[in-house]
Amino acid sequence: MASDEPRYPTDWLRNAERDWGRVDRLLQAGDAELAGFCLQQALEKFFKAFLLAKGWELQRIHDLEALLNAAMAYDPSLEPFRSPCQKITGFYLTERYPFLTETSLMEKDVRDSLEQVRGLIDRLRGRTSEK
Repeated sequence: MASDEPRYPTDWLRNAERDWGRVDRLLQAGDAELAGFCLQQALEKFFKAFLLAKGWELQRIHDLEALLNAAMAYDPSLEPFRSPCQKITGFYLTERYPFLTETSLMEKDVRDSLEQVRGLIDRLRGRTSEK
């Protein structure tokens, strides 16, 4: 792991909030693909903030389902968010590797996913400061 990568939950939480705020602005600007990417990034960072607060060792990982699995060791009630996490992980791939994916992301996909994970974000936010 790079030594300059933040290891404090509050750093990850601050960056997650920044990406979370970008999602709506990008959707309003008509950039669904970048909005989807920011949604994935926000969720990834919320997970990492939560996990770091629990003593997890930081890993370079972008797969939201894998992060969900790690988070479920501390909160098994997160299971219902598996399907949206799987879908949103694909948003990362669409933006980072556009030549590997043939479909473009639609605004409705991002908005629907955004609504599906609002409860997850609220839980991760609220439980990041808990020990």
